[in-house]
Amino acid sequence: MADVEVRKVCGMPERVQLHVAMLALQFGYAGFHVVSRAALNMGISKVVFPVYRNIIALVLLVPFAYFLEKKDRPAMSLSFAVQFFLLALCGITANQGFYLLGLENTSPTFASAIQNSVPAITFLMAALLRIEKVRFNRRDGVAKMTGTLACVAGATIITLYKGPTIFGPSKMTLNSTEEPAPATMLWLQDDRMGKSWTLGCIYLIGHCLSWSGWLVLQAPVLKKYPARLSVTSYTCFFGVIQFLIIAAFLERDADAWSFHSGSELFTILYAGFVASGIAFAVQIWCIDRGGPVFVAVYQPVQTLVVAIMASIALGEEFYLGGIIGAIFIIAGLYLVLWGKNEERAFAAREAAAAASSNPEHDALRTAAAASFKASSIKQPLLPTSTTSESV
Repeated sequence: MADVEVRKVCGMPERVQLHVAMLALQFGYAGFHVVSRAALNMGISKVVFPVYRNIIALVLLVPFAYFLEKKDRPAMSLSFAVQFFLLALCGITANQGFYLLGLENTSPTFASAIQNSVPAITFLMAALLRIEKVRFNRRDGVAKMTGTLACVAGATIITLYKGPTIFGPSKMTLNSTEEPAPATMLWLQDDRMGKSWTLGCIYLIGHCLSWSGWLVLQAPVLKKYPARLSVTSYTCFFGVIQFLIIAAFLERDADAWSFHSGSELFTILYAGFVASGIAFAVQIWCIDRGGPVFVAVYQPVQTLVVAIMASIALGEEFYLGGIIGAIFIIAGLYLVLWGKNEERAFAAREAAAAASSNPEHDALRTAAAASFKASSIKQPLLPTSTTSESV
């Protein structure tokens, strides 16, 4: 975890402010999982919901991108437009589409749990594309690979095994004559309402793969277009266009675009303002002050908060398979992050040793130290110049 300087803002040490901000951020994202499921329960279209969400996010991002990146933003070209379109296809359309399909068939708790595997999947993709190096002769390389395998194992357990109910409001109200549901393999079990838990988990894995692929594919784009806010804004814009095209074929009912209650309006505003706008600003500040690892280690807290909120608000039950899978995924996440942190420390020591042996390389040491501070909003697995924030 990156060291946090002891500063005071409004009488509160900055270290305390960072922890408070990260806890608030996890509650904000946890609320998004619950609110999204509530929106689906109310019948909001899975196509209309992301359109409105991304329009709100785009309105929030464009002014900052326009005024803050005037000097860094290259001129738009057909090549850049095609790359932004493909980024949107992977990071917005597929990512959010798979998420909503998976959430509809599973639950907010398991959606949040599986998302903990994104850093490990991103590392695996980056390693296959030779963006990330894996050294099996060092403990950091072994830790990253072991963590990746643990995340894959956890996601597999969640997908294939549901198990008995461990805790839930409905379990507490069961009559003594009722027998609990037996632990079954999920490919033999579908929901009575026609929803498949296994299919939902597969959709969520597709969501994680799309998210990780989006992070990796940004590497070549950001090398040529070093303006993160602008890249995110263009990606969001093309994502809205793609969802509108999909809606033209799948959502022919004009009534689906109107709000039927204040609750529906609230879910959309929450998704756009809180999950995309406020969360974006808080993450940037926390990354800048605390470092990427500091932000990433808080991700599993979100899963716990989601489980509590979903149980209270939606009456969600906790299943044994999900708990076991979440433990594997969270352990794998920490192994990957620990391995990455060790790798950075090793590289910093090498740079410092090289600089001390040659005074002319002081600039190299300074640049190396700076490069370890900045990284992705969601996970610190790629070089600074190859990552961007998610909306």
